[in-house]
Amino acid sequence: MNQHPNFVLVIIVALITLSTACIVARAEQDEWLGEFQDWTAVSFIEDGRRNCYIVSQPKKEEGNYTQRGPVYVQVTRRHGDTTEVVSFQAGYRFKEESEINVRIEGDSYKLFTDSEMAWAWDEDGDKKLIASMRQGKKMVVVGTSWRGTETTDTYSLFGFTRAYKKLLDACS
Repeated sequence: MNQHPNFVLVIIVALITLSTACIVARAEQDEWLGEFQDWTAVSFIEDGRRNCYIVSQPKKEEGNYTQRGPVYVQVTRRHGDTTEVVSFQAGYRFKEESEINVRIEGDSYKLFTDSEMAWAWDEDGDKKLIASMRQGKKMVVVGTSWRGTETTDTYSLFGFTRAYKKLLDACS
């Protein structure tokens, strides 16, 4: 019976080592394209083709929650696509069949949710969102968790336009 805690410890260490190795392997495939104030541009190879994304984390996270996973917004361009896709990672599972509200200056957008992610309804929605992000200074995202907790995340848009141009240059 005394060996049981040691066995559990060995399993935990093995899992941590394995997950770290996976992260390092992925990081070796990623190419850092630059940091642009509050935004970072990255390219990666998938199925032998170059893809790019830009990403940022909120400057402020508000809500009555005790635990939350990673929170970020990402704009991705896949090889061969002529448009980019905006996605939001909430750090929690969204309420079923809910939408998030994204506000940039005077513009407001509703995006659909699925599990922990949210997206624009269509390509036109992505284009409008990106145009507002290029013009704005801050973006406020309001969502509701599956437990009913409302969160408000505030992102800086400083550096977005330069990062976006880098994404286009690297993956067009």
